[in-house]
Amino acid sequence: MKKLKVAILGSGNIGTDLLVKTMRSQVIECTLFIGRHLNSPGMNKANSMGVKTSDLSIEAIERNPDSCDLVFDATSALDHKKHWAVLKKMNKTVIDMTPSGIGEMCIPAINIENCLRFDNLNMVTCGGQASIPIAHVIGKTQENVRYIEVVSSIASRSAGPATRLNLDEYVETTEKGIKKFSGCDETKAILILNPAQPCVDMQTTIFAKVEKPDMKRLRAEVDTMVSRIQEYVPGYTLLVSPLIESNRIVIMVKVQGLGDYLPKYAGNMDIINCAAIAMAERYARKTLTVPGS
Repeated sequence: MKKLKVAILGSGNIGTDLLVKTMRSQVIECTLFIGRHLNSPGMNKANSMGVKTSDLSIEAIERNPDSCDLVFDATSALDHKKHWAVLKKMNKTVIDMTPSGIGEMCIPAINIENCLRFDNLNMVTCGGQASIPIAHVIGKTQENVRYIEVVSSIASRSAGPATRLNLDEYVETTEKGIKKFSGCDETKAILILNPAQPCVDMQTTIFAKVEKPDMKRLRAEVDTMVSRIQEYVPGYTLLVSPLIESNRIVIMVKVQGLGDYLPKYAGNMDIINCAAIAMAERYARKTLTVPGS
């Protein structure tokens, strides 16, 4: 079966985990893995899998534009702005793993079909992928949603250099995503790096202030949304079903990773990668007109 050729820009943990996920896909394959250092762990992993590598950064695609049809940018928010200026001129479809806020926000459980119209798709943030679907359900089922707050706790070891570098962008992009998909104007996003040993799984709590909560409808829609997310993120589970506490709606979810390249506790990185793969595979099925698309 013909597969869509993808390049991965960024050889860190996110990029390398994406590599492993792409290589077991039936509709996409990594034809170029790009970083800055040929002897990095990510590059060594790619070489062991027989994937072509380059240390030329974005120049690798400029030199060989036919090497890929789609690009995952797993670098940083600042670097993505530079990369997009180049890739746009080359008419490449890009899935942005950084919180740059440039492209169309993509939450597969909500808007995967609509995203097929855009050439730059932003995967928001790990906390966004975990919380925005639930915030969307709150906005869909409740009237007069006054405030939504999202608190994500992740293992400190699962927050790499790029995550720490982009903390401000993380908060801004997550809050923007919650507003966009919930319709609530007042939102807040908090990220906690937990140094506990052994490392903890990602947990995200969603709080909402609603004048007259419709809990029966909310619980039904949350269960449906969780099932939808589990189709591409198997480790996504509902820890606390919607309840009222201190005059607020409270919902809590947990994310455990697949353990492909990253530890299972790194659910924060796994959920955004699983979401990106789901989007790329849907794009591939459309582009390649695979039966069943």
